[in-house]
Amino acid sequence: MGFELNVFGDEQLLEEFMEWLVDERAVEVQKHFGRLWSYYSNPMRDVGRGASEKIKENGQCYLQAQEYGLPSRITGVSYPSGGGVWNGRAVKDVQRKEVVIENDIGWRVNAGVDFLFGKPISFVSRSPEARKRAEIEKIIKALFSANGGVGFFQDMAVLGGVYGFVDCIIRPGAEVVKSASGPHRNNSFERVLQLARAIDLELVDAPRALPILEEGDYRKVRCYVQHFYQQKNSVSRSGSFLSRLLSQRYNHQRSGSYVTEILTSGAWQRYEDKQLTGEGIVPWGFVPVVHIQNIAQPFFYEGLSEVEPLIPLQDELNTRLSDRASRITFQSFKMYLGKGIEGFADRPVSPGRMWYTDNPEACIEEFGGDDKTPSEDMHIGEIREAIDKVSGVTPLVAGLLKNKVGNLTSAVALRLTLMGILSKTEKKRFTYGGGIKRLCRQVLEILDKAEVYQTDEADRELEIIFPSPLPENMMEKLKEAQIKKELGVPAVQVLRELGYEQQLIEEQG
Repeated sequence: MGFELNVFGDEQLLEEFMEWLVDERAVEVQKHFGRLWSYYSNPMRDVGRGASEKIKENGQCYLQAQEYGLPSRITGVSYPSGGGVWNGRAVKDVQRKEVVIENDIGWRVNAGVDFLFGKPISFVSRSPEARKRAEIEKIIKALFSANGGVGFFQDMAVLGGVYGFVDCIIRPGAEVVKSASGPHRNNSFERVLQLARAIDLELVDAPRALPILEEGDYRKVRCYVQHFYQQKNSVSRSGSFLSRLLSQRYNHQRSGSYVTEILTSGAWQRYEDKQLTGEGIVPWGFVPVVHIQNIAQPFFYEGLSEVEPLIPLQDELNTRLSDRASRITFQSFKMYLGKGIEGFADRPVSPGRMWYTDNPEACIEEFGGDDKTPSEDMHIGEIREAIDKVSGVTPLVAGLLKNKVGNLTSAVALRLTLMGILSKTEKKRFTYGGGIKRLCRQVLEILDKAEVYQTDEADRELEIIFPSPLPENMMEKLKEAQIKKELGVPAVQVLRELGYEQQLIEEQG
């Protein structure tokens, strides 16, 4: 069976287009974003068949994902176009060299996440009513606490940094949906908090996202489609009749199915292997999906990935490190060339051993040993500097200090040293902060339309306070807070910026 899209009532949502999206476009999307994730995490696997003997020549019985970018003269393996490192094939007459992988991408992405969401963020409601301000802040805090708290935001930043964007689907609990279709009830505030905790915020992995945008506006999502392979908690038995007859056993494999979810502003559907398994109505009047770009990129749905521009430099770095390792391996030990000595190859070189020969032209020549190669070290250093410039993340962020970096006890000197990552963090605060605000507004609108908690547009305005990622002097912060209070900044906001949010909640509660 195919797709049955009549429930959506959208003439532009065609079955043929959906078939193309799932069968062809999804494959391209998964290859592209799968490569970005592989370079970020650099997973390791034991070698399989085919290239196993070639890989084991240097004693390594595993492969790393970033080996995909190394030349065949080093790995001894070739990879098909669009494939992965796991399905490589051995190259004839090419010996595998020393393979060195230094993942300079993963720790840089994680450092950016630490600067953005390393500390808890605070939410400030801009509702005109003081009572609602306190209640809305408690609802938002209960919502994110139930979905992982700081871990939720860190996962969001990791996905956004790797893929360039992250999408979040708002899935209200069954009780919230029931409230939207049932009779009006006067819920207590404790009941409101309970229903808010039941709302699931699902971060979407980019390889499974297939958004259908408005033809005239790339910023609006007309229909949101997910397509992915879902493993099940069961096994399927496979094998030929002859193998089962001879061995009386089955070959067990974990079963699964390809799932396609379609979500619009009016309805939703779920397919498994293109068979409809569920559908329903979306009562909110909008697509409950929030799209966040990592760093804004005009005219594209995807934002700027932090991994993609680093891949060529990472490949070059791994290539040069592998070349150097091969050279060091070749030259680390002294080698000897014996001329005109019978049986020289059968006798090991060791202290106290002597050779004799009647050949007056016989000799033993020594060669090998590690020599300095300044150009090689300089080239590797320049590659690392290029990665620093492109990523904006220097080794200083990871606590690696080289030579003299100035007087870092000064806050100004520290900010100048970390100018690259601080400016990038400010950009991310704008994109992620705006996305989190839209997420909160949609949640409050859902609770309002479900008649769980009543709000209007003015009540759904929020401000997000990001703490400084740099170490701070507490006395300087207190002096700054005192000056702000004298200038008329509300005491509540000043206390929030100082990190006394829990005390405020207890007093307001």
